Amino acid sequence: MLRALFRRLTKLLLWLAALSVLLVLILRWVPPPFTALMVERKIESWTGGESIDLQRSWQPWNQLPDDLKMSVIAAEDQNFADHWGFDIAAIRAAFAHNERGGSLRGASTLSQQVAKNLFLWSGRSWLRKGLEVWFTGWIELLWPKQRILEVYLNSVEWGSGIFGAEAAAQHHFGVGAPYLSVNQASQLAAVLPNPRQWDAGQPGPHVGSRAAWIRKQARQLGGSDYLNKLRASDAR
Repeated sequence: MLRALFRRLTKLLLWLAALSVLLVLILRWVPPPFTALMVERKIESWTGGESIDLQRSWQPWNQLPDDLKMSVIAAEDQNFADHWGFDIAAIRAAFAHNERGGSLRGASTLSQQVAKNLFLWSGRSWLRKGLEVWFTGWIELLWPKQRILEVYLNSVEWGSGIFGAEAAAQHHFGVGAPYLSVNQASQLAAVLPNPRQWDAGQPGPHVGSRAAWIRKQARQLGGSDYLNKLRASDAR
């Protein structure tokens, strides 16, 4: 009986694994209609007794401004074009920093954040981290870098109920995502560590200083040349 139960459990896990890979493959071309994080926020609003209106409107790659793409890369994952989903050097640096104490530092790449936002729940556990590694690996294997960044920019949280670049641009600046200025793009990237507490449209001193740093980093990375590097890596 135990062997039969084990075989059934193994078969179920294999089916779930295959379905997860198929889902990742489909989303290479199909815009995700929603994300796990959006569902989580909606459930939080129901259990907390507070209504939340989720805002999100998909914008394809060629409608997303280069300044926003580079601002997010500069702020969140400067080795995005070179790694395969995991930035080992950043992980080691974060581990060393956290060992010394003080505020915790993360080292999630854009690919890991896409995996988490699309498929998983918030929080820290070995199970969630293991699933994050699983989905990140398949995303990196099956999606080009441009697709990863496109999905990230259309899915990341930019305020309470505000998801994706288009909704964020409309909410914070009253313009569509294609019309964001370089300053506005850097301010959006600057609040990503804490988008429900910091305001991109009315930045305080910390966000303003971080936005200026992001603009400098984006220039040093090469701007459009860096995005060309993404296209070259996708072509290989």
